[in-house]
Amino acid sequence: MSLIPWLRWNEPPSRLSSRSPAEMVLETLMMELVGQMREAERQQRERSNTVRKICTGVDYSWLASTPRSTYDLSPGERLQLEDVCAKIHPSYCGPAILRFRQLLAEQEPEVQEVSGLFRSVLQEVLERMKQEEEAHKLTRQWSLRPRGSLATFKSRARISPFASDIRTISEDVERDAPPPPRTWSMPEFRAPNAD
Repeated sequence: MSLIPWLRWNEPPSRLSSRSPAEMVLETLMMELVGQMREAERQQRERSNTVRKICTGVDYSWLASTPRSTYDLSPGERLQLEDVCAKIHPSYCGPAILRFRQLLAEQEPEVQEVSGLFRSVLQEVLERMKQEEEAHKLTRQWSLRPRGSLATFKSRARISPFASDIRTISEDVERDAPPPPRTWSMPEFRAPNAD
């Protein structure tokens, strides 16, 4: 028995992967799609076996071997999906997978529908990325924009909320009416009588 493998503990660990983050996102998303397609096919096969068992009353599932997967993506569709996956930023990979799994759990699609569902999730993620990028760009523009001082704003705009050029009926009535008596909650102030 050789001890050489045990003596390698002081060597620096080799880097796990020299792939770019975009390649890793692409591979992760495509592996998720293939895995979910297999699972959808298994569930579809299970449902058909259950229906067959109910109709015939006999269970031969122990006798039958598990068939190979029958549905696969066409090369064109696979390339299109890979192209869309390559546009996904690594920080959106996890939320995209979670959304895809959530939709699969809600809808329980057939195997042929899984790739379309996956494509719609990817389009949602791309739209969200675009919206957040635009919001980030607007924020950056706003923060880099030169700001004027309050004094220049004050000199440009004079705000007088009580001044109006429009004559109203209530102004005429108020001008001719005696001043209203003070309310009970307000004290009455009078000059002391000089007796």
